[in-house]
Amino acid sequence: MKAAVIREHGGPETVRIEQVSEPEAKPGEVVVEVRAAALNHLDLWVIEGRPGTKHTYPHVVGSDAAGVIAAMGPDVRDRSVGEEVVVNPGLSCGACEFCARGEQSECVDFGLLGLSRPGTFAERVAVPAGNVCPKPAHLSFEEAAALPLAHLTAWRMLTTRADLRPGETVLIHGIGGGVALAALQIASLLGARAIATSSSDEKLEQAARLGAAHAIDYSRTKDVAAEARRITGGRGVDVALDTAGAATWPIDIASVRRGGRVVICGVTTGPTAETDLRAVYWNQISLMGSTMGSREDFRSLLETVSATRLKPVMDRVFPLDQARDALERMAKGEQMGKIVLGVSGSIRGRLSQEEIA
Repeated sequence: MKAAVIREHGGPETVRIEQVSEPEAKPGEVVVEVRAAALNHLDLWVIEGRPGTKHTYPHVVGSDAAGVIAAMGPDVRDRSVGEEVVVNPGLSCGACEFCARGEQSECVDFGLLGLSRPGTFAERVAVPAGNVCPKPAHLSFEEAAALPLAHLTAWRMLTTRADLRPGETVLIHGIGGGVALAALQIASLLGARAIATSSSDEKLEQAARLGAAHAIDYSRTKDVAAEARRITGGRGVDVALDTAGAATWPIDIASVRRGGRVVICGVTTGPTAETDLRAVYWNQISLMGSTMGSREDFRSLLETVSATRLKPVMDRVFPLDQARDALERMAKGEQMGKIVLGVSGSIRGRLSQEEIA
């Protein structure tokens, strides 16, 4: 089968389209014929090389996918061949105390498709049967593929971790990325007010169309935290949602109200930041990390997506053969929404970039 693979670490230029062996469905697994697969910053980190992670080469990249079940391994009872599904990229052992509690993303062996095992930028992928759920009927395969990692991460950050409530205000940095846009959509569904930041007028205008109550251009605003406090009448935001890390962490601490919450899931601007501990204890700020989500988080997300007919914000769809171009677009930060690869059976995957744009 055809797949986007790496044989060495580096940048997007190391990604090749090759023929690799077809996956087999082991006990408890299904093989999904991938119709579409979405890109995430994780893919770039995998390509660059993650410390302590070893791959068998050629290694198939990619975490997100939607498609059709093509085969089932022994002992799989609750799925069926031909079923349209969306794939949860999170991998867990299923046996530890955290999995027993239903907190799979806290599993001691937690991993991700495309990182811990061969990924989704391929015509077929084998995954545990518990990692597939019915595709929301109103979504195309391309739209469904854009959901898992970004929307599941944002869903857990805002609901399970930060417990965002109707009427509260959330600061969302870097509108344009997948998690940030997903968080904006989810915050709106929850009845919260969102303050979006970006250095792009176009992205801030799009954020306003998606429901952001306020926008801050951080290229023109010297003190983003002060502006967030001004917008909230000096009170501060209830929640700061961070995917960037080092560059925005001090802003988070300075932006939230007393008793506010900061929740972080990524470090695209760096992993090390100073923290004013006096502000943390004096203002009783809760600092929370968040990674992906549990299977229950994923189920709840998909139920909400189906009930509200939510559609993820899409940037562009590339054919699988142009995976390198898609990764380069993401690396440059040019996207507004999810970049997706059309794979087997995908109509959009056969279109040119010009026709899609």
